[in-house]
Amino acid sequence: MIDLAPVAAWFGECYGRDPQCVWQAPGRANLIGEHTDYNDGLVLPFALQRGTVAAASRRAGDLLELRSRQSRGPVAAVRIGELEPGAVTGWAAYPAGVAWALREAGYRVSGASVAIDSDLPQGAGLSSSAALSCAAVLACACLSGLSIPRPALAELARRAENDFVGMPCGIMDQSASLLCQAGHALLLDCRSGTCSQVPLALADSGAALMIIDTRASHELTDGEYAARREECAAAARALGVSSLRDLTDDSQLAGQLSDPVLRRRARHVLTENRRVEDTVRLLRDGDVSAVGSLISESHRSLRDDFEVSWPEADQAVQAAESAGALGARMMGGGFGGSVLALVPGDRAALVRDAVAAAFAGRGWGQPEFLDATPSDGARRIG
Repeated sequence: MIDLAPVAAWFGECYGRDPQCVWQAPGRANLIGEHTDYNDGLVLPFALQRGTVAAASRRAGDLLELRSRQSRGPVAAVRIGELEPGAVTGWAAYPAGVAWALREAGYRVSGASVAIDSDLPQGAGLSSSAALSCAAVLACACLSGLSIPRPALAELARRAENDFVGMPCGIMDQSASLLCQAGHALLLDCRSGTCSQVPLALADSGAALMIIDTRASHELTDGEYAARREECAAAARALGVSSLRDLTDDSQLAGQLSDPVLRRRARHVLTENRRVEDTVRLLRDGDVSAVGSLISESHRSLRDDFEVSWPEADQAVQAAESAGALGARMMGGGFGGSVLALVPGDRAALVRDAVAAAFAGRGWGQPEFLDATPSDGARRIG
């Protein structure tokens, strides 16, 4: 959790005054339900303690000033009324994009000076971009005197990423950052938009969730993520359904999908939705340990059917399981980022050592191990 005092002090260094509001939006880990969100499916993320902070104050006119403590570059200054997709690039596109999305939705957005800080590792698959968008949309709405329900804010943040930045993400990351509750995972139906809190009683089970940042950085706008979305859409068209969420039986795949690649993509979505449902049942019954096998099944499906894993993730999963993890899987869009492992409390050190040794044996840089305590969603901290 980022402390308020240093962020407020840095805002003062940037703009010569105090911020009027400071919002923190967390990153997220996804327990299970990967690449199902844009297929109208089910996801089960939880919020992390780490996140992104937006400190902001109103300014005259419609000028939006943006600074990032991580980039330390010059201020980005844009007129809200002149914002159009593609007009802003890099990290500043995300806060500029939410101002654009608010404007496009018919809201009057005041000019603002915004300072961004974050303790989320970049490129680790922990949804740092959604945390930035959510912190920014909350700050902009606050300064403009707007009262917008959080599900609607999540949709605005997604629109900013989809249409302004050009990242073809689903709604899961923004929803997790804005709606999660501590000690719970968020069951989100990406078709209906309905959600519910599912107890994630790790302490009672004697287990813990561990994030292994493989340090293999990814970039979801590089084309591979978009290619998987198009393959899913093509599979749905070939099957005559509106989305792969409509699949109910494995026989549909063998009988109607002749393309083996599209068949594998559809099979992952079908089985992953089932795994989410099974995981929710186990968690509500208090059987956290039994979720491990489903997590490992998810990784094999992402590796073999959806083909979005990467060597460091496969190695981390294998080493973690060999050292006693109940289950482990790659997490996020793929092609780089992090692995999530469900670990008995007395095996955590052994798992860390085994993964580190496996990476050293391959000549890779050392991974980073992060706490994965299910935490509250975005909140005002100043």
